[in-house]
Amino acid sequence: MSQFPDYYAILNIPKTATENEIRQAYKKESLRTHPDRLVNATPAEKKNATATFQSVADAYYVLSDSTRRREYDSLHASRTFDERSQDPRSSTNFFSQFSSMFSGGGGSGSQPGQQPNADGVFGDVFEELLRPEVHRRITWWAYLGAISGAAIGFIIGNVPGLLVGAFAGNRLGSIRDAKGKSVAAVFNDLGGTQKAEILRALALKVLGSAL
Repeated sequence: MSQFPDYYAILNIPKTATENEIRQAYKKESLRTHPDRLVNATPAEKKNATATFQSVADAYYVLSDSTRRREYDSLHASRTFDERSQDPRSSTNFFSQFSSMFSGGGGSGSQPGQQPNADGVFGDVFEELLRPEVHRRITWWAYLGAISGAAIGFIIGNVPGLLVGAFAGNRLGSIRDAKGKSVAAVFNDLGGTQKAEILRALALKVLGSAL
């Protein structure tokens, strides 16, 4: 028999944890294990971090919903201490065996009954804090709009037209930056260094330290 994931141990919480305690534990562990913090990691280190990050998302997905938690607890109680594991692979095996127990709620990009999308769960939980951090860095359309507007404005009205066109293009580009994608999707499109900076900023806000 494959090992059974101990989601309480993975989130470092007691079985009596409240909904808020589960959410706070997820925030802490997801920031601690997020693979994008490891800017200079080897492929093996990144792979291990990604698997651990996924297991943390799995734990939150299961324990944050009262129905899923109740079903999970019945299975958890039937396993001995030695059968329970914090190994990320045990979580993957769990979903391959018991995914039919669950439906929906897996975060952006997940399908009912499937293992949750770890990036989607992270984006959903951190959306309120993640949005302003992401929007400070999604300026490529604003810059492109400014350049395009300036070029058109210069053709039409020389220097005055350039200034007006640049401003108008910048505003239109900024609007494009803020729409059309979820926060999680935009975050995932950023470069590794930018992601690491955002994660450090989130850690300071949530934990009072950059981990």
